[in-house]
Amino acid sequence: MLQFLGYIAQMQVPLALPIAILLSSIMALGNLSENYEFAAIKSAGISLGRFLRPLIMLMLVLSALNFLFLNYAFPRAAFKFKNMLSDMQKTQPALALIPGTFNTDIPGYSIKFDEKYGEDDNLLKNVLIYYELDERLANLKVITAKYGEITTEEGSRYMTVILKDGHHYEEIMSQNVSFVNQKASSTKSTFDQYSFNIDISKLGNVDTQEYKQDREMLSLKQLNTQVDTLLPQYEEYVTLKAKNLLVRSGIRTMHVDTINYDAFAPDILSNYDSIAQKRLISGAMGLVRNPMDDIKGFNTVLKAKQKNINVYNTEYHRRLAFSIACLVLFFIGAPLGSIIRKGGFGLPMILAIVIFVIYFFVSTLGRNMAHASTITPALGGWLATIVLVPLGLLLMSRATKDKGIFNVDAFLKPLMNLFKKRVGPNDVNTTD
Repeated sequence: MLQFLGYIAQMQVPLALPIAILLSSIMALGNLSENYEFAAIKSAGISLGRFLRPLIMLMLVLSALNFLFLNYAFPRAAFKFKNMLSDMQKTQPALALIPGTFNTDIPGYSIKFDEKYGEDDNLLKNVLIYYELDERLANLKVITAKYGEITTEEGSRYMTVILKDGHHYEEIMSQNVSFVNQKASSTKSTFDQYSFNIDISKLGNVDTQEYKQDREMLSLKQLNTQVDTLLPQYEEYVTLKAKNLLVRSGIRTMHVDTINYDAFAPDILSNYDSIAQKRLISGAMGLVRNPMDDIKGFNTVLKAKQKNINVYNTEYHRRLAFSIACLVLFFIGAPLGSIIRKGGFGLPMILAIVIFVIYFFVSTLGRNMAHASTITPALGGWLATIVLVPLGLLLMSRATKDKGIFNVDAFLKPLMNLFKKRVGPNDVNTTD
């Protein structure tokens, strides 16, 4: 379990490192400003930019380390995490079962129960089991019980299910049975305790080569290779469907139009009688309807293939953007700390959480929009950085000039001058 949690912790490092730098920069610079140490530094002729120069170099080093972590350690941790999760499902199958829903992870079984309790979460209440499921004839064999228990010996390929106080129901179907106005024979029995074994060797049994292609388990080079592999397949699919659409639309060959239209009225249909008009309209609608039906059918598959490419492409740019998130959030936290002049865990913690939530929300929004092809994958991956970099430059500029976040007088003074001009000095000072 500690190893399992360790892989989860490794996967959270790319998120934890930027917010830690943001919080620490706000606290450090805020503490210096609060104790007037930063004022002493400025009185010695050292500007904010010069004072932050060593810290900027440190942020560049941390960004490089974050890049290396995202490119090498993170994919390995994601692969180990999923692989260990699959092994845990086999050794502790009760963990894979979720109360209140039909669990179909075990082939041939659909298991539902209301509650899971006990020291090992292996005791069940109100159990409903459909077994030996068939795609053509489903739900023919059913077991219900008030209580159940799941036990598994270490290394065994079977899970033992012990049911208490229940019923067993089975419909006996003949191969030549007719489903029209005919009742099938069935059996029903009651038991105090009933136990049976379930083969769990295929539980969580996934193809490692298949889930190795998950975007979280690939390095930047592998992500780029995956995009290069999927793109020709997508283009080939589009070309093939375009040719099929051309054929199904009735266009085989193109000929030069030699008809003299001077003898025809501008309204094409007016040149024909009502029967011919109906035949022409029906034929034209048929030629349009068939390609439109094909386009609707292709649209779902086309979007799925495009989304698959966008997923890998967006992940590639998100990795690069998260690599420099340490530097971007430092340029927000450092000047913000010198402006608010507050150290400790109070206000800096609130500001750090708010800023990082904005960063994470914009990053997730950009990813989802890129997956849906609303924006390009490059823009979706870098959207959070593009939004927050101007804020960091603005805060750095105002902190260097010893200005606050907002200059209230700059907004209020024009309004007061306008009010005085409209009202006049005599109207302002009135007496009864």
